[in-house]
Amino acid sequence: MSSTTKPVNQKAWFLVLPVIVCVAFSAILPLMTVVNYSVQDIFSPDRRVFVGTEWFAAVMRDEELHLALWRQIQFSLAVLLVEIPLGIALALSMPAQGWKSSAVLVLVALSLLIPWNVVGTIWQIFGRADICLLGYYLQQAGMEYSYTGNPDHAWWTVLAMDVWHWTPLVALLAFAGLRSIPDAYYQAASIDGASKWAVFRYIQLPKMRGVLMIAVLLRFMDSFMIYTEPFVLTGGGPGNATTFLSQYLTTKAVGQFDLGPAAAFSLIYFLIILLFCFVLYNWMQSLGTSQKEQGHE
Repeated sequence: MSSTTKPVNQKAWFLVLPVIVCVAFSAILPLMTVVNYSVQDIFSPDRRVFVGTEWFAAVMRDEELHLALWRQIQFSLAVLLVEIPLGIALALSMPAQGWKSSAVLVLVALSLLIPWNVVGTIWQIFGRADICLLGYYLQQAGMEYSYTGNPDHAWWTVLAMDVWHWTPLVALLAFAGLRSIPDAYYQAASIDGASKWAVFRYIQLPKMRGVLMIAVLLRFMDSFMIYTEPFVLTGGGPGNATTFLSQYLTTKAVGQFDLGPAAAFSLIYFLIILLFCFVLYNWMQSLGTSQKEQGHE
């Protein structure tokens, strides 16, 4: 028997070429530039000295960096602990069909359409005590609320702002996961007399695992790189209460013009995000595997 092989059309690579060019200019070339800056001491555009890993060692000894990293980890974990359950609860309460479902989807997605700097400005106004909004009513309730003077109030305000802005993203992803579940699963659960909690635990939550993994990774990466909203709202203060890693990096690079340490720090920053995303991804994968094993048992 003679076997025939299907010819491969190599011209398909030309369709991918624009993507490769865009990625090269937007990611690879800037990354190589940062790597180049991280191993040099730059005095002027024409004068630079190779210093090896000196800037990396200096950055790792920076106490302010350690504090900013700790604040960033606390904030990102708080974001995940609040926004993921809240987004799931919001998705479960949304209408599944009809015009009400469409209207609710539009209303839920409204905050996602607001630019980041505008979100900071909105919460600046929202937190003022001289306007009958959040700050005013908190002070009327007996709380000396001041996001500009109290570090704890500033931190919680930034967290509330992020929850208000990005929980709808989690809700929309979870809603899409819920709508992809066939009705046969619910019918079988109804015949078996399963409770709402059993339906959620054994049907809805496992079926949403894929979209929830995307939501966790997206929200972690976004929260770990947050800059615009807290910068507009608090400027990183009071003190350094809301100075997260991205703002610390910007101050180092733009404010102090320390390009070498800033480049070294940005590479470490990049590796930290990759490490945490890798850990989160594998943890959620292991949870999904254990749930499948329990289901087979």
